[in-house]
Amino acid sequence: MSVNDDALRDPDSGLLNGDYFRAALPHRVATARRVLRPLSVALLSLGDGDGRPMQAGRELAEQVAYGVLETLRESDDGSFGVLLEDTPESGAVWTVERLRRLLADQGLELTIWAGIASYPAHALEAREVLLRAQAALRLAREWSQSRIEVALPE
Repeated sequence: MSVNDDALRDPDSGLLNGDYFRAALPHRVATARRVLRPLSVALLSLGDGDGRPMQAGRELAEQVAYGVLETLRESDDGSFGVLLEDTPESGAVWTVERLRRLLADQGLELTIWAGIASYPAHALEAREVLLRAQAALRLAREWSQSRIEVALPE
């Protein structure tokens, strides 16, 4: 039985959707554990140029999706999640910052808030890594300008 690819993709951005993200995360953490390599989760939320949360329409979602793919070199509600294999927290911060700069260079006046958590630095289980990334994103969103927050270690 094959899975409908459209069911796994966001219709606006074309990126894999949140259902896929939540299903893939435990498997990616298990792989990172098995091969003894780090894995980072970056959760991104968008705001307008004045730092107010916003919904990503189709055009903006496509631009951000392009930016994500361009920044990573292939590695809804204005939110995006990124799994960065073989990437410690410092690499995840650099990746999100490169994305922010790329979108700014394209003339998009956006506020980008990001919460980052990494295996094994911040948690050892997928659920905990995700919870820590969500908590870091909440802290980042307390600021009116773009902000990247890294989770606190266990």
